[in-house]
Amino acid sequence: MKKYFYVINIQYLGYRFHGWQKQPNVKTLHLMVDRTLNFILEGKYFKSLSSGRTDAMVSAESAYFELFLKEPIDDQKAFLELFNTNLPQDLRALSLKEVDAEFNIINHSKIKEYLYLFTYGEKCHPFCAPIMTTILDDLDIELMKKGAKLFEGENYLKSYCYKPTDNGIYTRTILTCELIENTIYTANYFPNQSYILRVRGKGFMRNQIRLMMGTLIDLGKGKLSLNDIEDSLLPDNFVKMNYIAPASGLILNKIEFE
Repeated sequence: MKKYFYVINIQYLGYRFHGWQKQPNVKTLHLMVDRTLNFILEGKYFKSLSSGRTDAMVSAESAYFELFLKEPIDDQKAFLELFNTNLPQDLRALSLKEVDAEFNIINHSKIKEYLYLFTYGEKCHPFCAPIMTTILDDLDIELMKKGAKLFEGENYLKSYCYKPTDNGIYTRTILTCELIENTIYTANYFPNQSYILRVRGKGFMRNQIRLMMGTLIDLGKGKLSLNDIEDSLLPDNFVKMNYIAPASGLILNKIEFE
């Protein structure tokens, strides 16, 4: 039987979900997507496969999943509208595109861009909590900017993998790592100044960006030095980094398929 393949671009606020991947007895994003698809397809066969998994409380400006069907979608615009009507309020589908059988959403080469949104120095309005991390201590932002640049290029990143094994591939390339002022997200209850760690690369290990962010926060607090970060990136060196920054500040911003 012929199959039909579609790629759906989706965005979501991850704050109330236990990540993307389906898990027993918890509410996940994939569960919500599949429940909605099952309803609008009225029980017809379908399969959905994501381009990657985000952790609990992590949000996405632009994520993708592939939809496999045995019948074609005749009116893609109407399908997308019906899908959005029935999705929960904190999920939205942006576009739908038909692809051929050669496209594989997991193995197809891609570049991912993540943003980590944070501020420091004072307690923020509670409405900031879903997408912004607040560090109450003072931070040396200029030093943190220098530290972020150390991650760019090819480095040994075992220190930035949660529970690494002895046979993992830890020499990886980060295309961009920069700490910039936040001009993307604004609200009248946001603090006067907030910041973003922007990271681009072909693939990231479990909790890698949150460990990198945690390391930069410790750098900004004076608990670590630039030399400590440089040493943690040397081949065959493993310096355990203990601080994993909170998940709610992390946003999957963009996926570029090559």
